[in-house]
Amino acid sequence: MASRRPSTRARPQLSDEASGYVRGMIMSGELPPGMAVRAETIGAALGISTTPAREALQALRVEGFLELVPRRGFQVAVLTGQDVRDLFTVQALIAGELAARAAVAATPEDLSELEALHHELIAASARGNLELLEEKNHAFHREINLIAGAPKIIWALGLMTRYVPRKFYSSIAGWPEATANDHAQLLADIRSHDAQASRVDMQAHVEHAGELLAVHFDERTSAAAVDVTAGPPD
Repeated sequence: MASRRPSTRARPQLSDEASGYVRGMIMSGELPPGMAVRAETIGAALGISTTPAREALQALRVEGFLELVPRRGFQVAVLTGQDVRDLFTVQALIAGELAARAAVAATPEDLSELEALHHELIAASARGNLELLEEKNHAFHREINLIAGAPKIIWALGLMTRYVPRKFYSSIAGWPEATANDHAQLLADIRSHDAQASRVDMQAHVEHAGELLAVHFDERTSAAAVDVTAGPPD
């Protein structure tokens, strides 16, 4: 079938690219609460000027990921594993609705595309190619959303998924296995045109991913807090 995906994709605005970069580091626990974040450092890391980097930090302040502390600048706001779970709970509800609609609307061509993506995902997992696995995972979910044919709901989902950047899952224990196993069940649900099962299993899949990330996040931030309080070695 002709792919719904565009052959080219424009590079995001520099400020959006910078905000995505910082947001990803916060969500993965690489930037723990209280850590200073400077526009100059972000600009240098991405090879951009400080102006879009500063715009990105302002945007992340509005989103609640950063705080602006007088005389100290931007620093990472308090974020917990429960906050991560809450974000995924909302995402799961929206993704479940899209999966239910996809189960009703899916054509044989749509199912063939999903099956091909799933087989590519399984192959990437078997080879330990986590970068390709993440790419195919994203494509699988995107295909389901497009099959659903609900652009306004997809837009709402996009508001949530931007808080969870794609390229960090490979560092989370259990995620590759969960992806392969959960997707097999989702594919079976959609192939059977079972809207309710598709809804339930998609919600469970997204919440499962959220739980893995929340545990990972708490572990990373706890370790960072210990490093800070321990001080330099004697």
